[in-house]
Amino acid sequence: MSNSSSIEWTESTWNPSTGCSKISPGCKNCYAEKMSKRLNLMGVKKYRNNFKFTEHYQDLKLPLTWKKPKKVFVNSMSDLFHENSRMEFIGSCFDVMLKANQHVYQILTKRPDTMADFSKFFENYFGDIIPPHLWMGTSVENEDFKWRIDALREVKCHTRFLSVEPLLGPMGKLNLSHIDWVIIGGESGAKFRPVKGEWIMDIIKQCKKQKVAVFFKQWGGFRPKSGGRTINGKTYDQYPVTSSVDTVLNEVNYDEKEFAKLCNRKTRAKQRKTMVKV
Repeated sequence: MSNSSSIEWTESTWNPSTGCSKISPGCKNCYAEKMSKRLNLMGVKKYRNNFKFTEHYQDLKLPLTWKKPKKVFVNSMSDLFHENSRMEFIGSCFDVMLKANQHVYQILTKRPDTMADFSKFFENYFGDIIPPHLWMGTSVENEDFKWRIDALREVKCHTRFLSVEPLLGPMGKLNLSHIDWVIIGGESGAKFRPVKGEWIMDIIKQCKKQKVAVFFKQWGGFRPKSGGRTINGKTYDQYPVTSSVDTVLNEVNYDEKEFAKLCNRKTRAKQRKTMVKV
């Protein structure tokens, strides 16, 4: 498969894992699930497990081979923080991103609480928080899942973003403190759920008021580009302003077994603290 991407807000995709499971309404018409099944039928070995979560070590070091700097969407076909993803494997992915730091990585999850847990392990192991060229994001499809924004704020990193796609309803008042970027998009596909202009404009206005970069990706429709990406005659394609990359972290020698031990030790310590004394 080509690593270039037609997704408007990125340039390439990197899938060190594939597969996922549905946990909220935004997952209902998952494009990655349909694509995985299609690729499996085409005989692509990477998708032999269809949409079952699978780690792919053979693709782990791919960003190291790309010399030209680019924006890289991490796991367009999966969720790196899926419940079956091992913390040490996630650590290996982050080690690659630290070493191939000529790129910007856009890491999106519907499981920001797990992302926050990982970020604490990352800081303990690497000695600093997740650097600016790793953009940590979460998906929020309607008002019921705004709690993910609070969970994202717990991630120990420099750059945070929201993907409000597919936007399935009005979001209401948004607290965008410590959020650097918001992507907005309607759903696409044969069973797309239409988005309303007032929902989009309300988010754009809140981004402007709170001085957060905003990117309106698409209206959606039967095809991703069916409705275009302008609203009220304007195109919104801002990106977050980030600081320069600190190269110190890429000098750490990463070891999966040692990282796994650290994660287990910290998890057990946390469990002991939360135990109720009878």
